[in-house]
Amino acid sequence: MSDRVFGVWCPDWPAVAAAAEMDLSPDRPVAVLRSGRVIACSAAARAVGVRREMRKRDAQARCPQLTVTDADEGRDARLFEPVAAAVAELIPMVEVLRPGLLVLPARGVARYFGGEEAAAEKLTDVVSACGIESQVGIADELFTAIIAARHGKVVPPGEGAEFLAPLRISQLAVEPSMCADDRPALVDLLWRMGLRTIGAFAELSSTDVATRFGADAIFAHRTARALPQRPPSGQAPPPDLVVEHRCDPPVDRVDAAAFIGRRLSAQLHDVLAAASVACTRLTVQATTESGREYSRTWRCAQPLTPDATADRIRWQLEGWLSGRSAADRPDGPVVMLRLDPVEVIGSGAMQLGLTGGGLAGGDGEVAERVRRALVRVQGLLGGERVQVPVRSGGRGPGQQITLVPLGDELVAQADPDAPWPGQLPGPSPSVLPMAPVTLLDAEDSPVQVTARGSFSADPASLTWGRRSWSLSWWAGPWATDERWWAAGPGDGGGGVDVHVGTYARAQVLLEDSRALLLHYQDGQWTVEGVYE
Repeated sequence: MSDRVFGVWCPDWPAVAAAAEMDLSPDRPVAVLRSGRVIACSAAARAVGVRREMRKRDAQARCPQLTVTDADEGRDARLFEPVAAAVAELIPMVEVLRPGLLVLPARGVARYFGGEEAAAEKLTDVVSACGIESQVGIADELFTAIIAARHGKVVPPGEGAEFLAPLRISQLAVEPSMCADDRPALVDLLWRMGLRTIGAFAELSSTDVATRFGADAIFAHRTARALPQRPPSGQAPPPDLVVEHRCDPPVDRVDAAAFIGRRLSAQLHDVLAAASVACTRLTVQATTESGREYSRTWRCAQPLTPDATADRIRWQLEGWLSGRSAADRPDGPVVMLRLDPVEVIGSGAMQLGLTGGGLAGGDGEVAERVRRALVRVQGLLGGERVQVPVRSGGRGPGQQITLVPLGDELVAQADPDAPWPGQLPGPSPSVLPMAPVTLLDAEDSPVQVTARGSFSADPASLTWGRRSWSLSWWAGPWATDERWWAAGPGDGGGGVDVHVGTYARAQVLLEDSRALLLHYQDGQWTVEGVYE
């Protein structure tokens, strides 16, 4: 049996922190938004129907008195530091999974306080003394303890799987600090497969899960069976991974300390890369002029990246240097910062996945790096020269994409969910060159589309640029009448430039086995797509 774990959960922490910063009363309805949607709300807001993922307009319609504010992870971490410090005074070895959620080992604590229930009550009292509501859970392993904290339960030893079994499958994705970014998609897939509870998923064999799903599904399956969380690749940190910086002059401002922290983050990851490891638990330490040391350990489900490390350093320093009272702040300027990776795994865990890349991918770090790179290119070329695709509505593959300048609202030109009679069925071409070509018959005469929607002659070859290919196969043509009611060619009304008239599409297979989608308009054939 693994060591028992305490989980301390402060419900609705982003909303609690926002209310505390604005000095609002506890009964004031508050919602925290990201990208126009609610990510956290207070109990008072939930009581009148406000829910997570709700749009701002809908939330305010449910509760006109609702106070809304944008998400601020720095604020959440800064205001959570006094809570973490109070718990650390009672029980050392506190680890922060995220602002609002702590975990700590139960070894020796239950014996000291006379039992696990007594220790849980003591932890609740300590957090309550900070003016914060909390719930405590105890279990054999980390994830089960976190879920137990959300239910305020003490799970008896060896009964973690029984505790998790009746819970809804969505509980596997309820805690983002303990799962990959694409966990909600996995949960949705399991639900559609008919697996409604965690226990139903746990009953699947490990072999079936490993052969049919990805790495995160294997991790989730271990979670559902209440098995230890850390994979076997966990290892003791090699020597000489600690990095530190002596501050000269001493630092007493958050911005200066955060700048040093970002430099330390880059230095730490250079050291980790040289040792072929990645960090999953990081201790941030600060020493003041008087020699007093402050430290806090952050635990992460995924290996830390340089940006994620810098964020946690900044959050922790803001928590120390921006305490709400003199008792919460260090007793003097910081003279040394130190980063200690207390748990590492093989660097293969940092390998980027084969899915989820790009601006809208599941990997947040990859998406952020892509966005920053595109912003730099946009600064060089101009705002309209860097565009991103948005799924749109239309009949052809080119019409089903709207290009929007980076930074503008991602609004499609046409509704992709509207009915589109004559829409090209899948699979769609992977390349859209939109290059003019000439389609020829056996006599090398151009092939046209007649008024009846058929070929003027059977296609035999295709000329693209300076090269020609014989055709091994062809299909079509498929004619479509688009906006025949419009005033005239190219005039869709309202100043919108749209194509009007009878068009046709056809598919051809070249002698080199390449398949092309051709588009016919005004007597001219164009390669609309290439199937690869």
